[in-house]
Amino acid sequence: MLYRVIDADEVPALVSAFLESYEVVAPVNHGGVTTFDVITAPEQISDAPEGTQSSLRRFFLPPNETLFNFDTQENKLQDYTMDLRPRVIFGAHACDINALNRLDLVFRYGKYPDPYYIARREATLIIGTGCMPTQECFCNLWDSDEAHFGYDLFLQKLNNGHVLVSISSVEAANILEATCDLRVASDDDRIAFRKRTRTRQNAFSRAIPDIQEVAMLMDVFHKDEYWEQLGSTCLSCSACAAVCPTCFCFDIRDELDPNGVTGHRERVWDACTSPQFAVVAGGHNFRATTRDRVRHRMYHKLNGFLANHDRMLCVGCGRCVRACKANINPIRVLEFFERKAAEND
Repeated sequence: MLYRVIDADEVPALVSAFLESYEVVAPVNHGGVTTFDVITAPEQISDAPEGTQSSLRRFFLPPNETLFNFDTQENKLQDYTMDLRPRVIFGAHACDINALNRLDLVFRYGKYPDPYYIARREATLIIGTGCMPTQECFCNLWDSDEAHFGYDLFLQKLNNGHVLVSISSVEAANILEATCDLRVASDDDRIAFRKRTRTRQNAFSRAIPDIQEVAMLMDVFHKDEYWEQLGSTCLSCSACAAVCPTCFCFDIRDELDPNGVTGHRERVWDACTSPQFAVVAGGHNFRATTRDRVRHRMYHKLNGFLANHDRMLCVGCGRCVRACKANINPIRVLEFFERKAAEND
């Protein structure tokens, strides 16, 4: 990994350089809500401390996308051609980058690589930026508060007016070098970086329990009545899945054109908290109750994915904490485990 330092006031010029050749997506404030969106100028980027409510997932797995077109009369399929423009994601936090790395395990490096996802991923540069946690963030508990790979540049603002840049791709490095005055980090920069790192680490909420062996505890308390209590409040609105950066459940639908002959097959987002998600032929529902669906969602995030990919699917970004009106989220599960530990002391 190569590290260089630039002045903080050079960052807008870097964004402008990307805008010349790429579609740039960055955090944008819309009526008080910050979301990732396409920008046309550096000044549109929001630096809201709470981060974005929406995740980057939709730029790689759209909520609705056409897979192919078909003609029932001719019995023919036609591959759908995507109109891909080179893209830059600017302002991805460490949890966002780690979330994309987890999606890669399924859609890029899994048993059945997804060509649509891969095409979007390979057409995108990821420019990460450092952040400070809010009270809902718990990425530090899942080792997602730092991004060790999965980005092209990572920018960390320092308190001395400089930015420490971690460089991991030639394409992004060439643009950075052509735009900014790159310097080797000084002792003052290294000291400022350590101070910034300690400040960020100390900013995480100590009220969120740091529970070890979470995956094992999900098995131990799989049949506990707690899941009935938690699930009974679920509204089945799937807001948690809508904002989650790692949810990847989807449904496949065939949509006919008005002529009843041609049409297209599309992939749409789905959620395991939806009442219809586990309905199979014949009408049987394997998870008919909110208790079963909420427990399944938590189990997959905190146990099931870990068993297959050696890391949790949850990255602790806190988006579901803010989105769920029923206060259902992984923090509540950690608090439950903490109570159980106290009962056994």
